[in-house]
Amino acid sequence: MLLRGIVSAPLPSTLSLKASARPSQNASLSFSISDQELESRGFSLRRSIADLNLDHLNSVFVAVGFPKRDTEKIRVALENTESVQWVEYRKTQRPVAFARATGDGVFNAIIWDVVVDPSFQGIGLGKAVMERLLEELLGKGITNIGLYSEPRVLGFYRPLGFVADPDGIRGMVYSRKRNNKF
Repeated sequence: MLLRGIVSAPLPSTLSLKASARPSQNASLSFSISDQELESRGFSLRRSIADLNLDHLNSVFVAVGFPKRDTEKIRVALENTESVQWVEYRKTQRPVAFARATGDGVFNAIIWDVVVDPSFQGIGLGKAVMERLLEELLGKGITNIGLYSEPRVLGFYRPLGFVADPDGIRGMVYSRKRNNKF
């Protein structure tokens, strides 16, 4: 299911989506878990793909039910990603939470691949990467932020400010299953 919205400023600790407001360039969120608290729990927050082991990331994808991906294709996708946030568990030096966004850098962004290792779910790591990813996008002035989600986890995104498209727009995806011209 595609969720999207335009986020307004000032931003409370949970985002609210409004159809016509625009955030300031210096929009800032109050995070549910501070960087310092993450560090004290043994986690490191990362904002680049440097030091990200793609085989370990792929194992998190598989653990949450995504199909196993070719690591070279993951590398190419990440090189074409505008924003990335991930959490490393320092004890194992492995990624345990991850989210990324692609877009045009000005108006639109789509959030992809939001995952938390099942062993680390329920302790706020998914929310931590999402809050920071949203702050980064909003700080760039990007206000049309969408994401694709499994219906079973829609409840996770709603407190972050995501709603079904407020304009009633329904997303479509290209499918090769029909007799298409291309």
